[in-house]
Amino acid sequence: MGDLFAEKAEDWDRRDRVKALSRDIGAAILAHIPVHEGMEVMDFGAGTGLISSQLAPLVGRIVAVDTSESMLERLMAKPELVGKVKPVCRDITAQPIDERFDLIVSAMALHHVPDTRLLMQRFAEHAKPGGLLALADLDEEDGTFHPADAQGVFHHGFRRARLAKLLAEAGFGDVRFTTVHTVPGEGRGYPVFLVTARRVQ
Repeated sequence: MGDLFAEKAEDWDRRDRVKALSRDIGAAILAHIPVHEGMEVMDFGAGTGLISSQLAPLVGRIVAVDTSESMLERLMAKPELVGKVKPVCRDITAQPIDERFDLIVSAMALHHVPDTRLLMQRFAEHAKPGGLLALADLDEEDGTFHPADAQGVFHHGFRRARLAKLLAEAGFGDVRFTTVHTVPGEGRGYPVFLVTARRVQ
């Protein structure tokens, strides 16, 4: 699979919509998850590290997972993340990581993964017993959030009830949703949720 974000990586951190979205998702994660300095964290779909940068000062270590080498190169160019964040360029649905985490976070990456059920199962496999999950993505929308020719988009957001069911089937409990941001569009907004859950021991 090619690097679909190679061109976007160049100016990703300068995009106002990206900055506002990442800021609010990061703040919501910190408001809902009791992070601590001993935490081992996976940032799934880490991109250029906009969420990792908010978590890094507060946790023990972060493994930044993404299928875009260009995005991860931008992440590792940030001095504050060197030595604290380990980049891993791979598709964990096909090739899991031989590690378990206290917390798995993800911001706006779920809709880029074809098989949501498999991804939730992989998250469960990568979570320690009692491990926490914090995933942000779009509520179900009409397909106008992305340009019509956008590649690598497999879902037009998600129905919360269906995602909650997939999380429960994968072994997560205490599933809770909250709206954390609304992305402005032409004549409408696109709500973004944060779902938190805990891996059942």
